[in-house]
Amino acid sequence: MAVIATISSSPSTSSRTEAVLGDLSHRVQRAGHLIAPIVLRDLPAEPLLRADTDDDDIARAACTLARADAVIVSTPVYKAAYSGLLKAFLDLLPQTGLKDKVVLPIATGGSPAHVLAVDYALRPVLASLAPSAITPGWFVLASEVTRHDGGEVSIAESAAGPLAEVTRVFLDAVAGRSLVAAAEAAHRGDLLARSVAVA
Repeated sequence: MAVIATISSSPSTSSRTEAVLGDLSHRVQRAGHLIAPIVLRDLPAEPLLRADTDDDDIARAACTLARADAVIVSTPVYKAAYSGLLKAFLDLLPQTGLKDKVVLPIATGGSPAHVLAVDYALRPVLASLAPSAITPGWFVLASEVTRHDGGEVSIAESAAGPLAEVTRVFLDAVAGRSLVAAAEAAHRGDLLARSVAVA
C-alpha cells in the first residue's frame, strides 16, 4: 500500500479539474492505496506567494508531499499553461521536491488546442524536481465532464477510458518503485548485519 498525494490546483471546488481528480482518487483508493490530499486553494495566499515555508499550513502541505510515495498533479489549463496556484506551490519546493516519487500529470481545459500543455508546460517543471518517474499524463476536455443537478459527475468514455489506462500505468510504476525500495532496504539491512557480524 502506497501513500499517494493528490495536488489540486483548481481555484474552484466545483470545477471539472476537481471532478477528474476525484475520479482518479477513487480509482487509486479502490486499488488499495491511501490518498493524501493537498488542496492549494485552501492554503493562505500571502505565505504561498512569498514561498514562506515557515507558515504552518504551507509547511504541512510540503510535509504531506514529502511523505508521499507518489503524486497525482492536476491543473486546469489557462493560456496554454498550468495554473498560477500550482506554479506558486511548485516554486516553494526544494530542487529535489519530488525525489524518489512517481508522478502522474493531469490537466483539463476547454479547447483541444491546449492538449500539449501536459507535455510542453507541466511535464518539464515536474521533471526539474527530480522525480523517479513521470508516467504518461492526460488532458481532459471540459466537454467530457458533466456535473448533474444532484452533484454527481459523469466523465465521457472518450476520457474515462484513457484515464483508467494512465492510472493503471501510474499504479504499476508505483508498485515497481515500492519493490525497488524494499529491495534496497533489504540490501542495506543485509550489509548492516554483515558489518555487525564482522565486528
